Amino acid sequence: MDDVEPLVPQGPAEERSPNGHCTRCPISSQSPGDSKVVEDFRRRLKYFFMNPCEKYRARGRKPWKLMLQILKIAIITFQLVSFGLSNEMMVTFKEENLIVFKHLFLKEYKDQRVDRYAVYTKTDVYDHIYYIIDRFINLQNLTVGNHAYEKIEGEYTPLTLCQEFFRKGSISPGNDTFDIDPHVDKECISVYPLEPLEDKTLSRDINFSLDFKRLLSVNIYLTLKAINLQTVRHHELPDCYAFSIIIMFDNRAHSGRIKINLENNVGINECKDWNVASTSGKNNHLLLFDSLVILACFTSLILCTRSVCKGSQLQFHYTAFFHTYFGKTVSWSERMEFVNGWYILIIISDTLTIAGSALKIGIQTKDLTNYDVCSILLGTSTMLVWVGVIRYLGFFKKYNILILALRAAFPNVIRFSCCAGLIYLGYCFCGWIVLGPYHEKQHQKDRVLVSQLKAFVAECRDQPDSGKYKIDKETTCCCYCFG
Repeated sequence: MDDVEPLVPQGPAEERSPNGHCTRCPISSQSPGDSKVVEDFRRRLKYFFMNPCEKYRARGRKPWKLMLQILKIAIITFQLVSFGLSNEMMVTFKEENLIVFKHLFLKEYKDQRVDRYAVYTKTDVYDHIYYIIDRFINLQNLTVGNHAYEKIEGEYTPLTLCQEFFRKGSISPGNDTFDIDPHVDKECISVYPLEPLEDKTLSRDINFSLDFKRLLSVNIYLTLKAINLQTVRHHELPDCYAFSIIIMFDNRAHSGRIKINLENNVGINECKDWNVASTSGKNNHLLLFDSLVILACFTSLILCTRSVCKGSQLQFHYTAFFHTYFGKTVSWSERMEFVNGWYILIIISDTLTIAGSALKIGIQTKDLTNYDVCSILLGTSTMLVWVGVIRYLGFFKKYNILILALRAAFPNVIRFSCCAGLIYLGYCFCGWIVLGPYHEKQHQKDRVLVSQLKAFVAECRDQPDSGKYKIDKETTCCCYCFG
């Protein structure tokens, strides 16, 4: 807003005393007929709504706040990229370990969709359970990674095998009768590592049997430890990981198909005893850089908060001025002109950056492991910082027209989005109930048809140059010449 003259109506409307002086002038004791008071306040308002470039031309005031915001864009972006590379190594390590565990513990597993991995016979269920236990016991002889068993107070954490089943059940599908107690019971046994088993039926070494008519699920819990050494190549301290693996045999549908799924919950812990050469220098540089980011954001936070407070004070003065000199009440829309939304955006961004930088320092010093929270804070703050660049484009007349158009159209865009969202939400519910139950079956049917087509085409042994193919000139299609 470059000119605020329309905010001050023209023409005196004051009440005067017999001696010619104003009877309602708490701001100034001067005569309201003297336009100097009005002009001074108008000039004060106009200076408040100037952009940094205009303020520099008017009073020679250097735009320190503008230069600080530009500096923030550079250092915050660099900080985000630096943290993103470290976070990428962490995510890659977690995903690759999940794939490794599937190949280690799931029998005959191939890289495929998890919902296709299932067993259909009792023998297969027992074989898969024993296979998992055997691979866990012989892990040190199998894995090529630095995986190891978890130790708590000098004792290994065992593999826990649990089954959930109905408390009571008598099922006779042939007679269409059943008697079920819906209460679910759970039984668990523990298998410690380095204890080889002999009987693959699990009947001798493990007292464990399954009643498949009542069985709901079989869950296998195990914990492994590993160290992410790839960060050493980037001169960063490694993290110690604890993988809580859950292998689930899901029989809740009782359809004859027991689906097997493996989930991996990752915990990142501080390594107890570590020593890596040539890492302290870079870590110190990163800590200094993060401290610089916090200092810059804290300074920006103070400056923007001060500007917001000055705007609020000027709003109260403006309201009192209008009420005193012109006897009018200022509307809320005019009052909101003194609240600079860009400063509010910068304050939020600075707060998120300070919190994210503090978490990042804790992660680098291995006192904290909140990678996800730090990513959300730094990512959101960087997004807000770059959105704030639009404010600087408003200093140019060509871009300012576009920004004003967007500002005027924003309420209508929100209304349109709400209406479109309601329509889309209704469509989602309709599609979910009508098409949702059939989508997987339809995909399977399409795959069967495609496989049948390929098999049918594969039965043709004729070569292209066999002379049994010809072109139909009338239909311009390739036809097979029978006989």
